[in-house]
Amino acid sequence: MMESRIKRLATTLMDATTDKDPLVQEQIYDALCYLGESEPEEILNSCDEYLRQHDKLAYPHRVIILKAMETVVKNNITLLDKSTAKVVIFLASNEMTKSKEVIRDWQQAASNVLVAVGQRFINKVMEEVLTKFQPGILPHYFVMQTFANLSVSNVFGMVPFLNSILGTMLPMLGMAKQDHMKSVFCYALQHFSESIQEYLANLDKAPDPTVRKDTFSNEIFSAYEVLFNSWLQHREAKLRLAVVEALGPMSYLMPSDKLEEQLPKLIPGILALYKKHTEAFYISKSLCQILEASVNIGSRSLDVQLDSLLGTLHPQICAPADPSVPLTVKNHTEVLRCFTVLACSFPDRVLAFLLPKLESSNERTRVGTLLIMRQIINSAPSQMEIKKPFILSSMKLPLQDSNNKVKRAMVQVISAMAHHGYLEQPGGEAMMEFLVRQCALSSDAQPKKQPPDADDLTSDSVQSISVNTLFLLSTTVDRMSNVLWPYLLEFVTPIQFTNALTPLCKSLMYLAMKKQEEGESASLIRYDLNANLPSPYALTTRLLVVSSQPYVGDCRGTAALRLLNVLHYSVHPALDQLWSKKIPLLVEHIEENMEKSLSQKDWEEKLLLFLQETLVAVSDNTWICHFVTEMCRQLHGYNGFPLEKNFLYKCIGTTLGACASKDLVQKQLQELLETARYHEEAEREGLASCFGICAINHLEETLAKLEDFVRSDVFKKSVGLFSIFKDRSDTEVEKIKSTLILCYGYVAVYAPKELVLSRIEADILKNIFQYFNTKDLTLKLCLIRSICMISQAIYNGVKCGDFVFSRKAELVAQMVEFIKAEPPEAMRTPVRQRAMITCTYLVILEPHLSDPDRTELIDTCLASVLALPPLELVKERDENGGDALHKEMLYGDTISALKDLLKSLLQRNLTPHGLQDMFAHLGPWIKSNKEHERQRAVEVSAALLDFYLSKLNVNTVIPFYNLSVLIALFSPRCSDSLASVRQHAVDCVYSLLYIQLCYEGFARDHRDEMVEGLKALKKGLEEPDFTVLFHTCNNIAMVIGKRIPPDQLMSLLLAMFEGLADPDKNCSRAATVMINSLLKERGGVLQEKVPDIMSIIHSKLEEVDEEHIRKAAQQTVYILASQHKSVVVSSLLGSSLPFDSHTCTMWRSLATEPTLTSQILEQLLEKVNRDVPYKESKCFLLGSGSERIATPLPLAATCALYEIMSAPESGAAVLGLYPPLFVTLLLRVSCTVGVQLPKNLQSRERRSSSHGPAPRSLHPCSCAVETLKVMLARGGSEEVARAVGNAGGWELMASPERHHDGIAVLARAMARHAGPRLPLIVKNLIPTLSSVFDSQRITTTAFFAELLNSNVVNDLILLETMMDNMTGRQKDSCMLVRMLALRGLGNIASGSPDKVRKHGATLLASMVNGMDDKDDPHNLVALEAMSSLSKLLDHVEERDIQSMLLHIAIRIRPFFDSEQPDLRQSSIVLFGNLTKFSEDNCEVFFEQILNGLVTLLLHLQDPKPEVVKACKFALRMCGPNMGCEGLCDMFLNHLREDRSLHYGEFMNNVCKHLMQTYPEMLNRLIVTNLFYFKSNWVDIRAAAPMFIGFLVLHVDEDHCQQVDLDQLISALNLLLKDPVPAVRVKVAETLGRLVRIL
Repeated sequence: MMESRIKRLATTLMDATTDKDPLVQEQIYDALCYLGESEPEEILNSCDEYLRQHDKLAYPHRVIILKAMETVVKNNITLLDKSTAKVVIFLASNEMTKSKEVIRDWQQAASNVLVAVGQRFINKVMEEVLTKFQPGILPHYFVMQTFANLSVSNVFGMVPFLNSILGTMLPMLGMAKQDHMKSVFCYALQHFSESIQEYLANLDKAPDPTVRKDTFSNEIFSAYEVLFNSWLQHREAKLRLAVVEALGPMSYLMPSDKLEEQLPKLIPGILALYKKHTEAFYISKSLCQILEASVNIGSRSLDVQLDSLLGTLHPQICAPADPSVPLTVKNHTEVLRCFTVLACSFPDRVLAFLLPKLESSNERTRVGTLLIMRQIINSAPSQMEIKKPFILSSMKLPLQDSNNKVKRAMVQVISAMAHHGYLEQPGGEAMMEFLVRQCALSSDAQPKKQPPDADDLTSDSVQSISVNTLFLLSTTVDRMSNVLWPYLLEFVTPIQFTNALTPLCKSLMYLAMKKQEEGESASLIRYDLNANLPSPYALTTRLLVVSSQPYVGDCRGTAALRLLNVLHYSVHPALDQLWSKKIPLLVEHIEENMEKSLSQKDWEEKLLLFLQETLVAVSDNTWICHFVTEMCRQLHGYNGFPLEKNFLYKCIGTTLGACASKDLVQKQLQELLETARYHEEAEREGLASCFGICAINHLEETLAKLEDFVRSDVFKKSVGLFSIFKDRSDTEVEKIKSTLILCYGYVAVYAPKELVLSRIEADILKNIFQYFNTKDLTLKLCLIRSICMISQAIYNGVKCGDFVFSRKAELVAQMVEFIKAEPPEAMRTPVRQRAMITCTYLVILEPHLSDPDRTELIDTCLASVLALPPLELVKERDENGGDALHKEMLYGDTISALKDLLKSLLQRNLTPHGLQDMFAHLGPWIKSNKEHERQRAVEVSAALLDFYLSKLNVNTVIPFYNLSVLIALFSPRCSDSLASVRQHAVDCVYSLLYIQLCYEGFARDHRDEMVEGLKALKKGLEEPDFTVLFHTCNNIAMVIGKRIPPDQLMSLLLAMFEGLADPDKNCSRAATVMINSLLKERGGVLQEKVPDIMSIIHSKLEEVDEEHIRKAAQQTVYILASQHKSVVVSSLLGSSLPFDSHTCTMWRSLATEPTLTSQILEQLLEKVNRDVPYKESKCFLLGSGSERIATPLPLAATCALYEIMSAPESGAAVLGLYPPLFVTLLLRVSCTVGVQLPKNLQSRERRSSSHGPAPRSLHPCSCAVETLKVMLARGGSEEVARAVGNAGGWELMASPERHHDGIAVLARAMARHAGPRLPLIVKNLIPTLSSVFDSQRITTTAFFAELLNSNVVNDLILLETMMDNMTGRQKDSCMLVRMLALRGLGNIASGSPDKVRKHGATLLASMVNGMDDKDDPHNLVALEAMSSLSKLLDHVEERDIQSMLLHIAIRIRPFFDSEQPDLRQSSIVLFGNLTKFSEDNCEVFFEQILNGLVTLLLHLQDPKPEVVKACKFALRMCGPNMGCEGLCDMFLNHLREDRSLHYGEFMNNVCKHLMQTYPEMLNRLIVTNLFYFKSNWVDIRAAAPMFIGFLVLHVDEDHCQQVDLDQLISALNLLLKDPVPAVRVKVAETLGRLVRIL
C-alpha cells in the first residue's frame, strides 16, 4: 500500500513535469529527489516505469525525471542493489539511444545517469552499453560520449575495457560520415588517451599493474592515421579542432618509431591549422604535447622541422593577447611552453632565429621576441649559460628602441637577466643604464601622436615598471649588489637622469647601508677603483640642489638627503656629527608637511643654513674652493630647471661668502656675470641673490665687480673687456642692465647696514639713475624693485630722522611717472603694485613730500587702480584659466599696495583735517555709479579709517567737525547692491563713531555697547535679503541717532535726504530708516490726508516692489489706523476679492497693537456669523442637483481674519478671543466643505492666477482651513497646528469624504496641546449637535468622539455630558454620525478607562446594537462597533461580557475572510481580545480557537499588513489558551509586532508543535487548509499546501491513518494546475513530503 502511494506521489509529480514555469520544474525535480532520499529504489523504479509507460512524453519533461534519477543515484550509490542498478542502466541506455537523431539535452541527461551508476557498477554499465556498440555498426553519438565520460570519472574501472573498445571502434572510424560522429570519436580518443596516461602514472594504485603503454599503442596509432590523414583535412572547423585536441594526448601513446616516422607530416599538418583557425589555443596546446612526446623519445625529426616551427610559433607570440579573451592568454602560455621545449633541445638554433628578429622594423615582432627571450632565460638557464655574452651583445638595438612596449619588454628581460647572472658579464652595465634611463622618463617624453591601439603604453607606465624593477634588483637580488654599487652613483649628477633620482637615491641608500653593515664604511666609495664616479663636491652639490624642490619626482628631496647622510664620510670626514644630527631634522620637516603647506622660502633658508653649518664644520679653504668651483661648473646643467638653478645661485653666494680667497671670489663673480643667461627671469633673480648673499662678507669685492661691470663695454655695444657680450642685441642689453640694477638692490638688502648706508647715494644710486629713461618692462620692474629694496634697507638700518634721503622726491616722481605710463584699461603687469610699494617706503623717509607732490601721488594711484575694469570682465576675456588666476592675485596685491601707501601718507597727518583731505580724494570714487569703483573705494576707505582709529592718540577734547559729512557718505552704502560694499560701509561707520568717541575724550580701548553692536550686524549684510537689510539699516540708524552730536544732527538729516536720490535703489534704504523715525513722532499732522495716503500707499506699492518701501508703508498704515480705525478698516474691506498682495500687506499692518487688533477681530467675527454660509443654486444641466455657492460677506471677513492673524503681532489679541474664534472658524470650515465660489469671483481668481501666483486660494473651504490654521498658530497653539499638519489633518478637513477624519486629528491635537481651552469650546459646540446642517452635526460629533479618546475630558469634568450626547446620536438619521458616536463611546476606553466599568452595560449594549445596525449596507457601523468593542473589553466587568461572549465570537467569525481588509482586521483583533474572557467557558471557547487557528495562521500571509498585524496579535492572545507551552512561546517570540517573520520556517516549527500536542487534529487541520485552496489571495493559496506539507512532515506514523490521502492528493493534483507558478511550486514541494504519511 505504502509503495503504491509513493508511486502515486511520484507519478503525480512526474505528470506535473509538463509545467512550463522553470521554478515549478525545479521544485518538481527537488520533490522527486526528496522522495528519492527516503525510498531511492522505489522512486528509481517508479521513474523507470513512468518513462516506459509514457513513451510519448516530450523529451524536455523526460529530462527533468532523468536529472532527478541522476541525483538520486549519485546521493545513494552505495545503497543501490544490483537489480535496481540494472533497471536504471537499462532505462538510461534506452532513453539515450531511443532516438537516432541527436537530441542533446535528453540524451545527455540519460548519459549522465549511466556515468553516475558507472561509479560503482561499471561492469553492469559496460555490459549494457556495449550491446549498443557492435562491430561493424556505427554506434549512437552518446554511446561514445558516455564511454569518454566514464573513462574520466572512473579511470581504474574503465581502462581495462579500452583495449577492446578501441579494437571495436577503429573499423568504425571509416564508417563515420557525419561531422558530429567524427567529433565524438575524437572526443572519446582524447579522453581515452588522457585516462590511459593517468592510469599509467598511478600504476601503484591500479587494479592491474601489468598494463603498459604498448598495450594501446597500435590501436591509438591506427586511430591516429584516420584522424590525421582524413579528418584533419575536413572543411568543418569544429571537427578539425576536435581532431587536434585528440592528437595531442594520443601522441604520448603512439609507438616511438611510428611517432618518429609521422613527425615530418604531423608537425607541418598541425602548424598549417594556425592559418585556418583564429582561435589557436587548442592547436598550441596539442602542438606542445606533441613536442614534449617527441623530445621524450629523443626524436631526430624535430631538427628538420625546427625552422617551420619557429617561423609559425613566433607570430603567435607577436600577436598581443587580449586579457578580456582568456583563451588568447592561455594560447600565449602554451606557445611559450613550446619555445621552452625547443630551447632546451636546440638552444643555438633557437637563438639564431630569435636574436635577428630584434632588428625588425615591426614593433610587435620586437616585443614578441623579447617576451620569448625572457621565457628562455627563465626556463632554460643551463642551456643559456654559455650563451650569455652572445645574448647581451644582441641587445644593443633594443636598448636604443623608442617604442614604449619594446621598452617595457626590455625591462622585463633585464629583470630576468639579473636573476640569472647576465648583468655581471661585460655589457651588463649597458643594460643597467637602459633601466635607469627608463626610470628617468617623464610623461611628455612619449610621442604626441600614437596609433589607435588599445594596448598603447604611456611613458608613465614604462617608468613605473622600471622604477619597481630597479628597486627590486637592488633589494632582493643579492648577486646584484656588486654590480650596482657604486656604479649607480654615475647616474646621480647627469641632468638627463633627474627624473630617476628618487629611485636611484633609494637604491643607492639601501646598497650603501648594506655595504656599511659589511664593514666598508670608511672606503664606501673607492675612487681609485672607479674613475668615472662623480666627486664628493659634485654629489653634494647635486643632492643639495635637488632637495630644494623636495616633493618633485615622488618626493626626491627625502631620498636625496638620506643618501647624502649615508655618504657623509665620503664627502668629508668632519661632517659625521653635524649631518647625522641635521639631515634627519630636514627629512622630518619634509615629511611633516605637504607640497601645499611647505613654505618654499623657509625651506630654502633651512637648506642654506645647513650649507653654512657644513662649510663651518669643514673649515678647509681648499675644500671650499673646490666646492664652489664645482657648483659653478654645474650651473649650465640646470638651464631647463629655473627653480633649482635659482637655488644653486644662492648656494654659490653662500659658499663664496665662506671663501677666504678674495681672488677666487672676484674670479667666480666675474665668471658668473659672463655666463649668466640674462633673458631668463629666474636666472636674473638667482644671480642677484648670489651677489647679495656674497656681499654679506665681501661687500667691497661685490661693489667693485659691479662697478667694473657698469663701466664695461657691454653697454656701449662695442667690443671691450667683456668680449663675451659683443654679439648681444639691444633687448639682451636691457636684460643685462635689469640684472645689474637688481644686484644693487640685493646688495643693499643683504650687506651689513653699518657699511652699506654710506655707499647708497655715492655708489649704488649713481649707477641706477642713468637707466630710468626706459620703456623695457623688465628693466622698469627691476628699477622699481631695486629702489624699494634700497628704501627698505635705509628704513631698517637707521632710526627715524637720522638719515635724510635727498633724492626721495625725485624717486617718488619717477614712480608716479611709471604708474601714469600704465594703460588705464587693463592691468597686465605688476608695475603699479611694485611702484606703490616702493612709494610706501619712500614717503616714510625724510624729508616730507610737498603738498603738490602728495596730491599728485594720491590722485595718480587712485585713478590708476580704482578705475581698472572689474576682474570678472578680465576673466571673461581671458580664456586661459592659469592666467586668470594670476590676474586675480595681481589685482588683490595691487589693492593691498594702494592701501599701504595711503596709510603711509595718512600717518604723516593724523588729524580730522588730514582725514578730510584724504576723503576729498576718495569721495567721488565712493559715490561712483560703477560698482567695481565703489567696491574698491569703500574697501580702501574702511582700511584707512581702521588705521586712523588704531593710530589715534587724542590729548585734548576737540570737535570731530566732519563726522556728519563722513557718516552721510558711508551710511547709505550699508544697503549697496554689492555685499562687500555693505560690509565695508558698516566698518567705516563703526570706525567713525569710535573716532568721534575718542575725540569726545573716551580712551581708545573704550568699548561702547551700541557701537559694538554694528559688528554683529555685518552678518546680516552678507546676502541681499531685503528684510535683513532693512532691519540692519534700522539698527545702524538707531546707533547713529544715539551717537551723533546734537549740533550735527540737522546736517546729517539734510545729507540723508540727498541720499534718497542715490542711483542704487538699495542705498536709499538707510535714508528711509532715518526719515521714518522722524515720521513716527509727527503722525498727527497726517490726519486730514488719511484717505488720500491710503490710496497713494496702495498705488506706490503697485509701482515699486522694494522691501523698504513696503515696510515704510506698513508703518504708516499702522500709525493712521491707531488714530482712524474706522476709516482704515472700511477702506480695506472695500477692496475687491481676492485681496492683492498690497492689500494683504496693509491688513497685516493692523496687527501691531493688541487693543486695536481685538476690536477689529470682533467686528470681523460678527460679519462671519451675520449671514448664512452658502446659498443653494440650482444647476441648469439635466440630471444635476443643486450646488452650494458661498455668500460674499462671510468670505471677505474670513480672508480679512486670515491676513490680520497671519501677522505675529496679533498673538495677544487672538489669545483673548480664542474660544469664539475657534468655534466660529471650525463651523465655518464645516459649512464650506464642497462649497463653490460665486461665478464672478471664480473668473476673477482665474485671472489673478494667470497674471501671477495669487497670495493664496480664495476657495471657501481652503480659505477657512488656512484661517483656522493661522488662528491656532497665533493663539499660542502652534503645536496643535503643527501636529495637525504633520498628520495631514488640514487636507483631510477639506475633503468631503474624509472631513471627519481631519476633525478627529484636530480634536486629538487640541486635547493634547490645548486642554484648558476645551470647556468653553465644548460649551459653544453642544448646541450644534441639533443643527439642521448635517455637516455641522458630523463635525461636532467627530470632534467630541476624538476628545473622548483623551483623559482631558475627564479632568475637565466633561465626560458625562459628552457621553450622553454621543449616546443620543445613535438614532441620528445620518449614518456617519451614528458611526462617529460609536467611535466616541469606544474611545472612552482609552480616554477614561476607569469610567468604563461604571457604564459597561450601556456601552456594550451600544456596541452590540451597532453590529446589528440594519441601515448599514457596507458594514461601516458594524466595523466601528467591533473596533470600539475591542478597546472596551479591557475595562468592562467580566459578568457584563460573559453572557454575550459566544454570541459575539460566532457573529464576527465570517468577517475573518471578508473581502474588506478593515473588517478582517477589526474582527481578528476583537477575537484576540475575547480570549481574555474565555476562562469560565474554556472548553467551549477553545473550540472557537481551533476553528479559527488555520485561518489566523494563513492570514499571516494576508496581502494587507494591518491584517497580518492583527493575526499576530490574535495568535499571541490565543497561545496561552491552547495548552501547548512551546506553541505559546513561539507565538509570543516570533509574532512580535516589531519582528519580521520568516513564514516558512515559522510554519515548520508551528506544525511541529501542533503534531506533538494535538496529533489527532491532523485531519481537521488539513481539511480546513483544503478550503483555502480556492482562496482569492495568491499568497494564502500558496501557504495552504505548504501548511499541509509541514503538518505531514512532523506527524507520527501512528496518526497517519486519519488522513484521507486520496482526497488530499486529488486536491493537490488539482491545485497543481493553478495559474500562479508560486502556488504550483508549493504544491510540488508538499507532494514530495507526503512520503512521510504513506
